[in-house]
Amino acid sequence: MRTTARGVLAATCISTLVVNANTSAVSILLPAISEDTGMGVDTLQWAVTGYSLVGAAVIITSGSLGDVFGRRKVFQLGLALFVVSCVMIALAESGGMVIAGRVVQGAAGSTILACGLSLLTVATSGDQRLKFVSLWGAAAAVGAAAGPLLGGVLVDVTGWQGLFWIDAGVAVLCMALTFMTVQESRDETRPRSIDYLGTVLIALTLVPLIYGFTKSGDWGWISAATLGCFAASAVAGFLFIVIEKRVAVPLLDLALLRNRILVGSTLAILIGAGTINGLMYLLSLYFQNPAALGFTPLEAGIATLPATVGLVAVAPLVPKLAKKLGGRQVIGVGFILMAVGFGWIGFTDSSWAYVAFLLPILAIAVGMGLSNGPASSAATACVPQEQVGGASGVSNMARYVGAAVATALCATIYATVESNQLDDGASPGDALASGLGAASWLMAVISALGILLAVVAIRRHKAAEGTAGDAAAAAAAHLHTIPTTAAGSAS
Repeated sequence: MRTTARGVLAATCISTLVVNANTSAVSILLPAISEDTGMGVDTLQWAVTGYSLVGAAVIITSGSLGDVFGRRKVFQLGLALFVVSCVMIALAESGGMVIAGRVVQGAAGSTILACGLSLLTVATSGDQRLKFVSLWGAAAAVGAAAGPLLGGVLVDVTGWQGLFWIDAGVAVLCMALTFMTVQESRDETRPRSIDYLGTVLIALTLVPLIYGFTKSGDWGWISAATLGCFAASAVAGFLFIVIEKRVAVPLLDLALLRNRILVGSTLAILIGAGTINGLMYLLSLYFQNPAALGFTPLEAGIATLPATVGLVAVAPLVPKLAKKLGGRQVIGVGFILMAVGFGWIGFTDSSWAYVAFLLPILAIAVGMGLSNGPASSAATACVPQEQVGGASGVSNMARYVGAAVATALCATIYATVESNQLDDGASPGDALASGLGAASWLMAVISALGILLAVVAIRRHKAAEGTAGDAAAAAAAHLHTIPTTAAGSAS
């Protein structure tokens, strides 16, 4: 066996494309899965939040496992888990099995992304590394854009299970390609200690937090059960901080949290990832509901396509704008556009046709592109070179956390308001519109907080040069942090 850079590129790009396409397609599939399994979509949202929750806990650990035990070995393990999860979901006869499969898939997906990028970085150098990492980022962005459309097509052609059978097959091919073309590598200088307890504590922090949000509509926000969930989350979070101060190789270097720019940019990334995932979840359900627009899965996939296409289309302009105007200014403008777009959708009426949603969707997408690209660049530009990996890990974890929390909040508000409206005698169409509007107003408020964050926390830092690689990093910034030409510039 011999390692070829192009072989590594093929294996990692195909795998990241499949993972991101799968992730973005699932929201489109939820109504069809609900119909087949009998589980309500408000419960099936755990197929989305569970994926993100486990991904948040695992993404840094999986990179550490690759450094210690071998990146190729752990990458292959991620692909094998992905195959297992796809088969679990495709064969599922209950909603609970779908959710369980997606939880496994969250661990698999974060492992594939973390170790795949490491493999590609190790196998290349210089201009080739910049080019290949840029292609990896482009593959991630294309996968995210194509996912909803592919999911919609497959629901009509093969049933919702078809997506997971195809993804399993592609993952098996990636395993074979990796075996033939990728040589093992590891970080011989890294201590072999891995912070497993930190990983568990992150999960124990997020699970009760999100479960409390999800059940608050039934329990009440100040009920003993809801407050107990939040208290358990706070205790686990405190223990995580205590443990991270004592372990030899912490999952999270707490010293990084003293860097105001890194904290600000990471929170901006969390807000951006959370709101775009919340939007895709809400629109996928609303567009397909017979009491709303009544779209088929394919029509819904096409209808949500502007959200990802607009985000990717603006990416080539983002690094140049940030260099010319300043990253903080571009981030602020991005969040303004997002807040306006969500506010517009907040006025949703049951009489609205699809065209009424198009401009606000585009505004949110462009705003997301403007805010998340410079925020990701700032996260790796505001630290010295030796801390770039840690800063990237923090921002990547933030994406998963944002997606999990925002989706849970949106699902809870959407379902609770709809139910309350129906109890008050509203028509199904009006109840759905009220639920969508209420959840969108929350996303508008969160986006407005991003404006304040850009002004207060994200100060001057070295901007990326605006190369093609920087543009690719901006296009993939809502999925993964790829260091730009400004990375590691802090002294």
